[in-house]
This record gives sequence, C-alpha cells and structure tokens, in this order.
Amino acid sequence: MADSFRGYFFVSRSSFYTEFILGCLQIKLGLICSVGIWILSEAKLQAAQAHQNWKLSSELTERVTTMKSAEFRVLLAVAGRLARAESVEQYSKLTTHREVRVSTRASDFTKGELNFDDLELSRPLPYRLGPIPILMAAPENFNPDLRLPPALPEPPQNSSPPKTSTESGKPDAVLESSPPKTSTEPRTPDAVLESIDTDYHYESDNFGQTNFFLEPTIKFRLSNGNKIFFRTGFNYFGQRGVESITNFPLQIGWQGKIGQVTLQTAAGVDMFNRLPTAINLNAKVEAPISPPQVSTSGQLLSAVVLSGNLEQGPYKSNIRTLENQITAWRFGPDLFWQIDRNTSLFSSLRLGNYNDGNSDVQSFSRLERKFGQFSLAANLFTWSFDRDLERTTGYFSPPDFLVYNGEVAWEGDIANFLRCRLAANLGRQRLKGEFDNANTYQTRCTVKLSPNIEADLGYSFSNVRNQETGGSSYGSDSLTGQLRVKF
Repeated sequence: MADSFRGYFFVSRSSFYTEFILGCLQIKLGLICSVGIWILSEAKLQAAQAHQNWKLSSELTERVTTMKSAEFRVLLAVAGRLARAESVEQYSKLTTHREVRVSTRASDFTKGELNFDDLELSRPLPYRLGPIPILMAAPENFNPDLRLPPALPEPPQNSSPPKTSTESGKPDAVLESSPPKTSTEPRTPDAVLESIDTDYHYESDNFGQTNFFLEPTIKFRLSNGNKIFFRTGFNYFGQRGVESITNFPLQIGWQGKIGQVTLQTAAGVDMFNRLPTAINLNAKVEAPISPPQVSTSGQLLSAVVLSGNLEQGPYKSNIRTLENQITAWRFGPDLFWQIDRNTSLFSSLRLGNYNDGNSDVQSFSRLERKFGQFSLAANLFTWSFDRDLERTTGYFSPPDFLVYNGEVAWEGDIANFLRCRLAANLGRQRLKGEFDNANTYQTRCTVKLSPNIEADLGYSFSNVRNQETGGSSYGSDSLTGQLRVKF
C-alpha cells in the first residue's frame, strides 16, 4: 500500500517525465492563448457584468455536483469499479462546473449541465470532476454524471412602463415628437470568458498499470446565453514491461437550450505519440419530466429529469486496448429523480458497440438518503459483454459482472474555506459466478482559495475489479483533483 501511494508522487519511469514535459510544451500555446483571452476579456467582463447579474440568479448552475469525477468514483468504483463525466456544465451544470455526480474512480461521464448553481440538492453539492477520457467504460471508469433538472425558467426582464408627462401646457404630440434619448449602457460582448477548469486524475493498481490524466477546459458564455468550450490536455498510460503511450486530446463543444430542453455536443481528435490520430464525439439531450420545485432558501425539493447520451471515441482503458486501436459507440438514457429534499434516485443504462465486433450492456442505479451531514446510499452495478476478449484485445469484458454495496458518508465544513467528505462502501462483487468482497474507501476535500477560485483533492482505494486477476486479489488507488477558476 505504501508503494502504491508513493506512486502518486513519483513515477518510476524516467520516460514519463520526458513525455510529460513534451506534452506540456505542446499545450503551452493553448495556455498562453487562454491567458491572453483572459486579459483581453477583462474589460468586456465589466461591460457584461450587469447582463450577467440577472442571468446568474435564474441559472442556479453547476453547483449541483456531478456525483465527473470523485464521488461517483467511489460509488461506482464500489459499484463495479465504476468509474473525471464532465457536465457540459459542470456538468456543465451537473456537468461541467459542479455537477451532481457521484463518481467512482473513473472518468467523469461527459459533463452534463444542470443549471442550478446555487441550488442545494439532497447531497451538499460536492465538487465535480471533469470528464476524463471519453468512453472509459470499465467499472473503474464508468461514471455517469448524476444530473439535475434543467435550469429554472429565466425571469422576464423588468420593463419600465412608458412615462406619462406631468408637465402642464405641453400637448402630447409635442412630447411624442421629442428626439429619443441616446442609450449610455455599454454593449454586451459577443462572448465572455466564464471559467477555466483543470481536471487531474492519477490511478495505479497492484498489477503495474498506471494512468494519468491532466485536462483543462476553457468555457465561454455567448451573448445569447449559449456556451462553447475548448478542452485539451496531456494523458499518460503506463504498464510494467511495455512502452508507454501519451495522448493529447483536443475537443470543442457547444451547449444551448431550446425551451426546457438542454442540448450539448462536442467533437475533437485524440493525438498519440506512437499511434494514429483518432476522432471522438459526444452528444447529450436533457429534458425535465416534471417541473423542479425549489424552496425559498434555494433547496431542490423535487424534480424528474431524463437525458439521452451518445459517445464515440477510443477506449482509453490501458496500453493494450490503445495499441489495438479499440473504439466504441456508447449510447443510452439517464434518469434523475429528486424524490424529496433528502432523497434522490439516479439510474443509467448504456449499450455499447465496439469496432472489434463486441457489444456490452451496462447499468447503474443509486438510491441515496441524507440525514444532516450524514448520508446512506445503496448502489447496484451490472455489466455483461457478448464475448470475453480481454486476452486478445486487452479490455475487461466480463460475460457476467455484478457489484452491489451500501455506502455510509459524512460531509461537512471543517473551516469557512474547507469542506471535506469521507465515505466507505461495503458490498460484494460477482464475476463469472464467483463472489468476493467489494469495498471502496474515499476522502475528498474542497478548498475555497478565493470567491472565484476553488480546488478539490480526493483519494480513494478500491478492490472492485477492472481486469481478470485469476486467484490474485485486486487493488487500485486513485488521486483526483480539480482547479476551478470563475470569471
């Protein structure tokens, strides 16, 4: 365990540092551009401040934590090593900034958006971990974002009634012919830099596999309320006795609304140091089934939200899977139901088709009840493949995999600037008819560095499998984090 933990701070292979430096140089230009955009948009931000103030009150966004990237990691990790999901607004509102996500140790489902920035869900909006590589579908990677209903309708702008003249002796015709007053209000900029979120994820297991992800996402809000985002980064895949692979993702996305329906789409490319470039894309449609009910204090009382998801891209599970150029289409619905202010249900179904002719069905359900700072939850995860191709293609493809567990968690403020969460999942896992214990332990803290800057750091340990190990026990550690800067 000590050796595993040290792996978070020291990578035994010097090649990792060389590739990491090269990766940083490749994304250096993107970061310089980001800083330039930040500086140039400073003046525009002041001009748009009035426009944003009323909008923020109606879009209680992204504080509804995506159960993408550490909480779901715990429960899915426990629920089948279910796996960094980001919302687009955090989760994208449950999706990209802070989505309601319960993350287990894997990627945070592609972010979804739940515009409830100041809404308080049944679980105190923890942080959301952005979507790490698309299609990390292994248990350790599967993490559908727990999404909330779309944002509440924006309040109509106050329109002042026409003024009636009180002056005597002036006919109405004269008043109407007066020249219109020239507006002195500043023009709303076409696009405003809204946030920069940087996701970090490092995981290793007792079989010599190491994966590292570092992905910043830059988001802009357009004058019409829609959003666009750019994502890049550096990813590293290592395995004992095998040449490592580095990955440089690049993706651009858009998010908007049509009535009460939220649409999100993104497309990009994945570049590798020794493999061909691959294309990735994803789309999400989210609609409320019943109008959300919110208390006067801003707490979500009830809501039912249904979403449809579609993803395509390289299957970033391990080196062998990448070397075999495995890609997959994955699609399916998510259902979020806020039963009452303290009880919620999340359920997700995914169907997958792989380019090697394989297919899979994956489901996850979570029922949670909160008691003050404490919470209890039950999780169920199932996964079945048409064929077991792990020996030939490298990815975990169990014909019959089941994980169920119970979770006990505590979350609260330790100081004005520090909020932490501790959770333990205890349960069982069944693989090919054989049962074993399935346990996950997690801690996560959020530090508020300033009114506009927050940082998350979490650690978890799980023995939920993500590969065949024969009679050997399996164990994995993960270190996750996120730095969020809002403008």
